[in-house]
Order: sequence, then structure tokens, then C-alpha cells
Amino acid sequence: MAMTTESRPCDEAEARFAMTMTHDTSAIAEQNDFGTAPHRRTDAPRTVEPGDDPLNLAVHGIVGGSLALRRVLCLVRSVAPTDAVVLIRGETGTGKELIANLVHTLSSRRRSPFVKFNCTSIPAGLLESELFGHERGAFTDAVARRIGRFERAHGGTLLLDEVGDLPLELQPKLLRVLEEQEFERLGSTHTIRSDVRLVAATNRPLEEQVDAGTFRADLYYRLNVFSVELPPLRERPEDIPLLVRHFVAHHSQRLGRCIKSIPPDVMETLVHHTWPGNIRELQKAIHRAVILSRGASLQLPPLNAGVKAARTLAPRAETFDDVVREHILQVLRDTNGVVAGPCGAAARLGLKRSTLLSRMQKLGIGPRDVTAERAQRAGEPVRSSAASIAL
Repeated sequence: MAMTTESRPCDEAEARFAMTMTHDTSAIAEQNDFGTAPHRRTDAPRTVEPGDDPLNLAVHGIVGGSLALRRVLCLVRSVAPTDAVVLIRGETGTGKELIANLVHTLSSRRRSPFVKFNCTSIPAGLLESELFGHERGAFTDAVARRIGRFERAHGGTLLLDEVGDLPLELQPKLLRVLEEQEFERLGSTHTIRSDVRLVAATNRPLEEQVDAGTFRADLYYRLNVFSVELPPLRERPEDIPLLVRHFVAHHSQRLGRCIKSIPPDVMETLVHHTWPGNIRELQKAIHRAVILSRGASLQLPPLNAGVKAARTLAPRAETFDDVVREHILQVLRDTNGVVAGPCGAAARLGLKRSTLLSRMQKLGIGPRDVTAERAQRAGEPVRSSAASIAL
């Protein structure tokens, strides 16, 4: 059964552990007015050095003392010593990568590599090579052997971020690695044994993707062994003052500024803001404020002007099916309703023609949906005779 932050209460030992960890970050953030936590970069893979204290959350960029955060830390403490697959869920900007790094640090693999890979950062055609490697001559541009992320992470931990975006055709190979601990490089018949602990992260509703046919059910169940749900920042407002002080100290030091105080009205504004982009958005806002501040007091520019404009132009879809439907419609508009062929919608979406047609039928996409949008943009009425999709 998947374990989430609401699955069970922490026992006494776990509670003491979490309180110790969060107390340390609180103390660090409070010193020198608003914190001088160590400014290690967290965007590069790192292993634990002999002198590192794995319980020092500030090393990992984790700051806070809320009950919601302590529940997450209880779960991390429970699962980290095992080799179980961990699925970290949460909205964009909630710190999924930091929690993955903590899982690695508290595990027996801490002195081995922690390798990160974002499934959206590489074109779909190159993903298999990035994950599993390739031999020289495996494809046109393969001029030398390449070691994939699974081999690089051997003995350690591999974080697959945005795993919900992994192409459907690559999912069986990932499932095989999880179940059989083996794989082959592209262009090779030599089987490589894999000794890797997998941590996956997503901000997508994988259950809905399974229902929509864009994510394999067997892979979902294999990944969802132990699930940790990260709360959005709006559900842990008591952590915002600590985070603000931490980020002000961090960016002041990096930018050579000397900000000594945060006015109460500024802090109140920050605490009561909804932060749809969560901790990442808060950090960027503080970074900008430090840049624009003059003198020793933090000056806060208006928040979220760009986000509000973006929302006006592109309202958020209500369901996952809405997102899929709108994406397919957009591709059909770009191809003038052509489904098949090398320049058709199916090819652009990386789907078989029959698969796309089946999905269109399921989502209720017909010829009039494509032409209605064209007509609406042109300010013309929809004519049924003009409504067509080239199959």
C-alpha cells in the first residue's frame, strides 16, 4: 500500500527525529536576524562527505518547522534506510528534489552517487540513450559510447523528476529495470545489472494518466510503493518567515548586499500571499526584492503581476482530460486537421494514427471542434460543410 503524509501518525521516536531536524533549521534561520545557513548549491549531484551531518537540513536547503513538514520528515526517516522505490508528489516548487536528496543522504547509499534526471529536459527521441546509454554506431549521431544515468548512479540513487512525462514507449524498459534490475545500452546485446535505488517525483495526477492511457498501470503500481505527498506552501504558512529570512540571507550574501531588517508589513504581505509557485516562487520574489532594495531594509516589489497576466491569457484547465483534449486540438489546428502522414497530428504527438483517433473519440473531438476554433479566431461563423479532419 502506498504511504502518504496522511497515512499514519508519527511514532514518538520519529516525532523526536523530525522535531530535532526542524529545530536545527529554525535556529539557523533565526541567527543574525534572518539566517546564515550554509550556501551550498543544491542543483548539482553531491554525495555525503565524511564530516557531513546528515541531519543538518540546511545543507539540503530544507527550512521550516511546521507540522506538515515534520510529517514529511517522519516518512522520509522511515523509508530512507530501505531500498524501496519512493514516489514524491507535490505541486511545482514544493521541494521534491530536496526531499529526494534527503532520502539518499539518510540511506546506506549516501556515499555513492545521487544522480538527477528530468524527464522533460531531453527530446523524447534521446531519452532512452540518456537513461540507458548507447554504443558507438547505435544511431546516426552515436559517434562514441555513452554511459546512461542508470550506470552513473550504480550503487547510489537515481531521481527521475517529472516521471509522469516519460513517453509511453519508454515505460516498459523502466519497468523492466525496476523488476529485473537489468537493461541493455542502445545498440548492444550485453545485459547490464543495475544496483540503483529509484526515487521518482511528479506534479501530475498519475492515476488520471493511467485512466487516460498515457501512463502504464503496471509501472504506476511499481513506482507507488511508498508515496510522500509534499504540502503546498499555502498549507504551511508558519514556515514562511523562516524561509524569508533564509532566502534574504542567502541572496544578500551572494549579491553583496547588507539587508539587516524585514519590515513587519513586508513580512505580513509575504505570509498572507497564496504562492501558487510555492517555495520556488517565494525564493524568486525574495531574490528580486534583494536586488531592488536600497539601504538596510527589505523592500518588496508588487507580487505576481506576471502570473496574473499569464492566467488571463491562458486559464487553467479544470481536469487532466481538459489538458489532453486542448493539446490534441492545438496540434490538429497546427496541422489544419491532418491526422496521418509525416507532418500530421499523430506524428507530431508521437502516436499511432489509430491511437490518436481512438483518443479523439474518447475526448469527443470532431471536425467541428477544429473548425470552430479557426472560425472564432477569424470572427467568422462555423460552416458545417467546411468542417473536416483528414484521416
